[in-house]
Amino acid sequence: MFSHVMIGTNDLDKAKSFYDALLGTLGVPPAMVDGHRIFYLTPTGVFSVSKPINGEPATAPNGGTIGFACSSSEQANAWHAAGVANGGTSIEDPPGVREGGMGKMYLAYLRDPDGNKLCALHRMQ
Repeated sequence: MFSHVMIGTNDLDKAKSFYDALLGTLGVPPAMVDGHRIFYLTPTGVFSVSKPINGEPATAPNGGTIGFACSSSEQANAWHAAGVANGGTSIEDPPGVREGGMGKMYLAYLRDPDGNKLCALHRMQ
């Protein structure tokens, strides 16, 4: 559905260290740096982090969450641990199983160093 997702950062080097570690747990290679932006290229799309081009500070969206698909609960746990170890903050409930209208899912939530809300999601059978 999406060609890419881009979020803002105020510290590109810190964001690269954080996302290289976080996305590495999902098998994504380290970012390609292009001036004020970094790109994570995958067969299904691109995740990018950029310093705002208007010169204003980057801010996290209120009500926004970016979800990353995981192949297992173990991968979601590794994602969460890598995020916390590299400057992220664990938020909401601890990683675990949630059940609702979308079925049974294993979820783990973080905020990145710039405050963007992230989720690791494994859909369970």
